[in-house]
Amino acid sequence: MKNIPDRASERKEGIPPAVRHVLWKLTEAGYEAWCVGGCVRDTLLGRTPEDWDVTTSATPQQVMDVFPRRTIPTGIRHGTLTVRSGSGGVEVTTYRVDGAYEDRRRPSSVSFTGSLEEDLKRRDFTVNAIAMGLDGELRDPCHGQEDLKAGLLRCIGAPDERFGEDALRLMRGLRFSATLGFRLLPDVAESIRRNRLLLSEIAPERIQMELCKLFRGAWATDILRRYPEIIGVFWPETLDMIGFDQRNPHHCYDVWEHTLHAMDGVPFNDLTLRLTMFLHDIGKPRTFQPDANGTGHFYGHPAVSRDMAKEMLQRLRFPKVLRERVTLLVELHDRPLVPAEKAVRRALNRLGEETFRQLLAVKRADHLAQSDIDRKRLETVEETERILRTLIEQQSCFSLRQLAVNGNDLIALGLSGQRIGKTLDALLNRVIEGELPNQREALLRVVRQLPDRKPLKRRPRRKGTPSGPLREKR
Repeated sequence: MKNIPDRASERKEGIPPAVRHVLWKLTEAGYEAWCVGGCVRDTLLGRTPEDWDVTTSATPQQVMDVFPRRTIPTGIRHGTLTVRSGSGGVEVTTYRVDGAYEDRRRPSSVSFTGSLEEDLKRRDFTVNAIAMGLDGELRDPCHGQEDLKAGLLRCIGAPDERFGEDALRLMRGLRFSATLGFRLLPDVAESIRRNRLLLSEIAPERIQMELCKLFRGAWATDILRRYPEIIGVFWPETLDMIGFDQRNPHHCYDVWEHTLHAMDGVPFNDLTLRLTMFLHDIGKPRTFQPDANGTGHFYGHPAVSRDMAKEMLQRLRFPKVLRERVTLLVELHDRPLVPAEKAVRRALNRLGEETFRQLLAVKRADHLAQSDIDRKRLETVEETERILRTLIEQQSCFSLRQLAVNGNDLIALGLSGQRIGKTLDALLNRVIEGELPNQREALLRVVRQLPDRKPLKRRPRRKGTPSGPLREKR
């Protein structure tokens, strides 16, 4: 049972000023105007809405007349305009009845109506079909408040019809369940499974947007566990993980369950980490090799997982920056840490503080999702984090930006061209290795001693010294 505030005054006060202004102007002009959709649902649940939508009896032309020179025809074909305000814009849509859906996305035609009730009944779920007026009054012809209080997700009308109109509603249903903790009614759950292949007709970008919201839900792993076949429509690689016995003493779960437990080990609102944990072992089924004793091994699975993750993320048009960060973390997730100051400084130099912290979070979540025999590895993660905190507190140098000298200092000493960059890199390397203090005069003294101001060369690492932030597993 959900705890839902029931006082109109509280609801009224929660409407942002820009939205209140739009409602007031339309009402003053003689039209009906209501907040509708997710903003009303979230308000009733005591959550902060991400955005606010307004529906009105005014036609698009009438809305433009009420707000001259302030409207943008963002979706005028379907009755939607954006009214500009100082804080951005408010989307305003005329009451409408949808025609046939021919592309699994939008109705081929719409007809405007003067009935709020008809407009609400065309929507997907009852909890999204509640309207709220300027004074906090509610209109709820589909009884969405009852489902909100019970924590249920119910379609308006027959589920097959709703999902057949817009197949993305399949993902929206899972997303609402993952983010709100709502239980899908049996007929809704069965329809989602039955109609899942309709997702193959949906644009990758639209699926990606819903998947990101789903992954950031507090109940995401519960939904993934119950409905893996839905994710498998666009990411069929995930289905190979389900029930895949790792046959390894380090693991007490199959690959799928390990993945879900690892996802639970990182903050649910951190999309980068959630995607990393979902994809970090995606290559295990393809790299499984049992030894003579039947013990399973997955040699090279981080690289295979990296390549698979890259292709899967590209398939759904994830942003390049996010793809690169996730695939890097997937690639590095299984390399043992070296809890020593030099190794941590090298890691910071190569990855940067943010990425290295994310890697430590990945490794902690991975270990927590394994057998008790691997819990001792958590001590290594904790020791590495302790060293990291100490280095950050001491403002230890691990990047050129932190180096006590810069290019201008070397130019003043007679260096030019590529010699400047090479010398700075070499100085930084020696500071990271602890061979030189990060002190301006000490570094300049080294440069002054260079014969004919030749660039300082990086000293080769001693044999056996790890060249990266982590020691390669052998």
